[in-house]
Amino acid sequence: MESKKYFGLDRNVFFTGLTSFFTDTSTKMVYSVMPLFLLSIGASKTTLSMIEGIAESTASLLKAVSGFWSDKIGKNKPFMIIGYGITAVITPIYAFVRTPFQVLVFRFFERIGKGIRTAPRDSLISGSVSYNEAGKSFGFHKAMDNSGAIIGPLLAFLLLSVFPVQYDYIFLLATIPALLGVITIILLVRERHAMESHSRERISLRQLPKSFYFFLAIIFIFSLGNSTDALLLVKTSETGIKQSYVPFLYMIFNTVSVLLAIPIGKLSDKKGRGNLILLGFLIYALVYFLFGAFCSIKVFIPAFVLYGCYSALTDTCQKAMISDIVSKEIKGTGFGVYHAVLGITLLPASVIAGLLYDRVNSGAPFYFGAAMALLAAVLMALYKFFYIK
Repeated sequence: MESKKYFGLDRNVFFTGLTSFFTDTSTKMVYSVMPLFLLSIGASKTTLSMIEGIAESTASLLKAVSGFWSDKIGKNKPFMIIGYGITAVITPIYAFVRTPFQVLVFRFFERIGKGIRTAPRDSLISGSVSYNEAGKSFGFHKAMDNSGAIIGPLLAFLLLSVFPVQYDYIFLLATIPALLGVITIILLVRERHAMESHSRERISLRQLPKSFYFFLAIIFIFSLGNSTDALLLVKTSETGIKQSYVPFLYMIFNTVSVLLAIPIGKLSDKKGRGNLILLGFLIYALVYFLFGAFCSIKVFIPAFVLYGCYSALTDTCQKAMISDIVSKEIKGTGFGVYHAVLGITLLPASVIAGLLYDRVNSGAPFYFGAAMALLAAVLMALYKFFYIK
């Protein structure tokens, strides 16, 4: 029996998107002020980058494990409930930490939640739609994700305007949307039909095609220069604007991403993913060059607009391409390996960027990121030549 549609979208796609909206409202309320909070309690730029890198990378292997086991047992929803639940529990605890090390500990556990839920969630979306709807579905999820990333920084901006430097208020209020996300998963998302047991027993990394590993190598190269967005916020704060406006500027990037995610997803369904991913890499290189060469709010505002274009292009189309490449019985494993590579690479990327920022100059990490993006663009062109007809 065909699943009921909501605004032309599969039920699971719609309500998973709603969950991501609530959760990203929460996490981006926290994330948009976390760099300023860490600097206020004595963290350096290197420490700030390492906290994000360690938290993401050490928990990222769970993305591959959770994806594999969701394929193995033929279920996605339990992993999503646990993963989103951990985030809801950890969020209010930030209000009571007083040292960078404590932030690292709780940031690590919160990222474990993301590691558990991410691959099964993407597998659920991919397995709930047909081939020619993958781009639109992941575009919708990206739009909902980034809609939360608009509301979150906006709420943080308003709270900082009323209660300057009162970060604990933000952390406590961010718990509310996180809990709403968990409730949505429990009550409204349905498990997709489980695969036949004999298919689950044969799940192996050897089933992933060569084109998947080539594409993964490209993502690895690009991700080495894609350090935490926290450094973008730090560089923006150094232009001399009021601290309360930093989350507002981060909101610009998310707004553009929201507006473009669904149209780009639909375009990728009709025209293919490769050219759009390549364009995203080139835009990223330009944005990072601008952050490296300038320290002006007049330059950074349009740069954040372009950064939103990059985000909509790459995240939407990369996930849709994974959905195209990987067969249905191992989609969780494929998405898990993909997300694990992203997470693991963030540690060296963030350490490199933090050290370049502290020991060379504020432009060095952004020039490095631009160079890695250009290399990834060249490799993506080769991928298109060999694997996309």
